[in-house]
Amino acid sequence: MPFESLSERIQMSLRRITGRGRLNENDIEEMMKEVRLSLLEADVNYKVVKNFTAEVKEKAMGEKIMKSLTPGDMVVKVVHDELKKLMGDEAVDVTYKAGGGLSTFMLVGLQGAGKTTQAGKLANLLRKRDAKKPILIAGDIYRPAAIDQLETVGKQLGVEVFQLGTNVPVSEIVTKGLQYAKSKGYDLAIIDTAGRLHINDELMHELEEVQKLAKPDEILLTIDAMMGQDAINVIQTFNERLKLTGCILTKLDGDTRGGAALSVRYLTDVPIKFMGLGEKLDQIEVFHPERMAGRILGMGDVVTLVEKASESIDEEEAMKMAERMQKGIFNYNDFLKQIKWIKRMGSLKGILGLIPGLGKALKNIDIDDKQFSYLEAIVRSMTEQEKRNPELLAKSMSRRQRISTGSGRPYTEVNALIKRFDEMKTQMRALSSMGGNLDPSAMQRQMQRTPQKQKKGKGKGRGNFRI
Repeated sequence: MPFESLSERIQMSLRRITGRGRLNENDIEEMMKEVRLSLLEADVNYKVVKNFTAEVKEKAMGEKIMKSLTPGDMVVKVVHDELKKLMGDEAVDVTYKAGGGLSTFMLVGLQGAGKTTQAGKLANLLRKRDAKKPILIAGDIYRPAAIDQLETVGKQLGVEVFQLGTNVPVSEIVTKGLQYAKSKGYDLAIIDTAGRLHINDELMHELEEVQKLAKPDEILLTIDAMMGQDAINVIQTFNERLKLTGCILTKLDGDTRGGAALSVRYLTDVPIKFMGLGEKLDQIEVFHPERMAGRILGMGDVVTLVEKASESIDEEEAMKMAERMQKGIFNYNDFLKQIKWIKRMGSLKGILGLIPGLGKALKNIDIDDKQFSYLEAIVRSMTEQEKRNPELLAKSMSRRQRISTGSGRPYTEVNALIKRFDEMKTQMRALSSMGGNLDPSAMQRQMQRTPQKQKKGKGKGRGNFRI
C-alpha cells in the first residue's frame, strides 16, 4: 500500500482518541505531537508539517467538535479533510488539444525515475479510458537501450513507437515524429525524453527547445516517491523552466516514506495527476487526494476497488455466472474465470488493502500472488471432462495423483482444492433449494481463503498454501 509506514504511524496516533466520548486540550496536543513526528519521519517538508498540524489543531479544538457526541471521530474527519486539502482537494485530469486533432504529452524528469515505463502506462490507460489512439515518440538518445526499452513496451501494448535512432538530434526526432503521427491519424503523441539533472543547464535548455517545437498540451514530470526533500527542488526547477502541468508519482508500491506526495502540491502548486503502483503496464492510477487520504488513514478506497472490478470483469459474463451459481451450477472452468478476473485487478494484497479496515490486518500477512498460478496449474492439469464435472474427482485417488503429477504441485494441495470446492458446492445447493440468494463475493472468499506462505518448519510436505 502507498505510504505504508506513514499510514501506520498516523493511524496509531489517532487510535488513542477514536471512539472517545470526551477530549481535552492535552489529548489533542499529544495526538498532534505524534502526527507531527509521523509526517517528519515520512520526509514531508517541515514548512508543510508546521502549517498542516496548526490547521488540524485549530479545527480539532473547535467548540463544535469538543462538545460533539463523538469528538474523537470528528477529529479523525478533520485530519482526513486536511490531508485531502494538502494533496490538492480534487483530482486533476489531463487536458487534450482543444477542438480535437493531435494532442501532445511530454514526459520529463531525472534519470531512473521511470519515464519510459510511465509513457507506456499512460498510453495504455488513456487508450482504454478515453478511447485515444496513442503513439510513443522515442526522444531519449542518451541512455543506452532507452529506445529498445520503449519499443519493447510498445510491442507489449500494441502501441506504435516512432524512433530515428540515437544519431539524430532530439528536435528532429520530435518534429518528424509529430508529422508522422498526424499523417497516420493518431490523436495522442507521448514524447519520452531523456532523464537529466535539473542543475544541468545544457540539457534543460534542450527540453525548452523541444517544448517550443512540440507545444505540448501536457508537460508531466515523473518523480520518484522515494526522493524525499530534494523532490521539491527538482519540481521547482523543472517548473520554472518548463511550466509543468502535472506530476506522475512513481514507485508508490515500494516501502516509500511518501513525503514528496504530501508536499508537492502545497509547495509548488503542481498537481499530482497519476501514480505508478508497480512494474506492470496497467499499474497506473489517477491520483485522487480524497481517496489517498482515506488509504493513509486506513479507511480503504472502495471507489477505486469498484473501478478496478468494473474494468477487469465482464459484466455479462459475471451475470451469467451468478445465474449458474443461483442454480447450484459451478465447475472448474468457472473457477478459472474467477482467478483470471482477480489477477487482472492487480496484486491480491493491493486489492484487499482497498477494503476499509483490512489494511492494518494485512500488514504482517505475506500474501503471495503466485498461489493463483499454482491453483491454475492444478485446474489446467484436469481433463476437460473433469473440469465440467467436478464430482469425478471426489473419490478418485488415481485422478488426483495424475493431476498432482501433471501440475507439479503436492498431492495435498490438490486434495485441499477439491475438498474446498466440494464444500462450496454443497453450500450452494443448500441455498438454492431454500430459494436463497447467493452472493458471488462470498463464494470468492470461500474459494480463495487468503493465500499465505507457511512459516518455516511448519507444514512440511503439505504444500505451501492454504485454501
